[in-house]
Amino acid sequence: MKNIIDVNIANKLRLNKNVVFLDCRFQLSDPGYGYNEYQKGHIPLSRYVDLNKDLSSSVQKHGGRHPFPDLNDFGHLLGELGIDQDSIVICYDDGTLDNAARCWFLCNLVGHNFTFVLNGGYKKWVENDFEVTTETVEVLPKKFKVKNQEDMISSMEEVKRNSKNEEFNLIDSRESIRYNGEFEPIDRVAGHIPGAKNSFWKDVLNESGEFRTTEELLNLFKPFKAHNETVVYCGSGVTGCVNYLGLIEAGYSNVKLYPGSFSDWISYEENIVEKKNL
Repeated sequence: MKNIIDVNIANKLRLNKNVVFLDCRFQLSDPGYGYNEYQKGHIPLSRYVDLNKDLSSSVQKHGGRHPFPDLNDFGHLLGELGIDQDSIVICYDDGTLDNAARCWFLCNLVGHNFTFVLNGGYKKWVENDFEVTTETVEVLPKKFKVKNQEDMISSMEEVKRNSKNEEFNLIDSRESIRYNGEFEPIDRVAGHIPGAKNSFWKDVLNESGEFRTTEELLNLFKPFKAHNETVVYCGSGVTGCVNYLGLIEAGYSNVKLYPGSFSDWISYEENIVEKKNL
């Protein structure tokens, strides 16, 4: 796998001066959780990044619940964290891989070519008895040059224009009860974007919380034609990054993320929302 890194390999790499670990642990129900856990223990030399403060910008009328940060600001943040184009970046979270995948996606979006997600996350690291620490590293800032990869994202207008096109894969990454419109715990409207098919993001992971094999991912995404343009969304552009990464690992080449996702879609009153007839 090209974008996923095994904990054993990551452990061997961690003494390399060009390797930077980014701790992305976060819980929506407790925004302070991630940094508190980081202070209790983390992979040596890692820096903490916060979903709300670092990997998102403030909520506006449109853009969803977790709008992307300004990409120039994000590139500046990477530089402040001691990252440049030659750095090897390893993103990790508790093991859910959604927050780590969000960080991975943003790093790639600003043109960083050597970013990986730690397979199994911090949980797998600890299970292997690898070293952890409470010490924070003194970072030497570097200059990171942003090279935006606009072909990685799709806008609401593009989704709306293409959603009923048979040569277009639109994947809703949320659990089926939210996709179906049976239950909506977060957003004010229940249902899904017209034309979308459901593929729950957690299905990309196996029982151990690690990414499935390439063959298993190909089988998982079999309902979606590989030659089609594929756009992934979720509730707010976080968990959809796991499906995006899974599609890339399965060999899909024309994949985009709709960053604002369903929470952005419903911010436009004229947009139609569908529910599945059960």
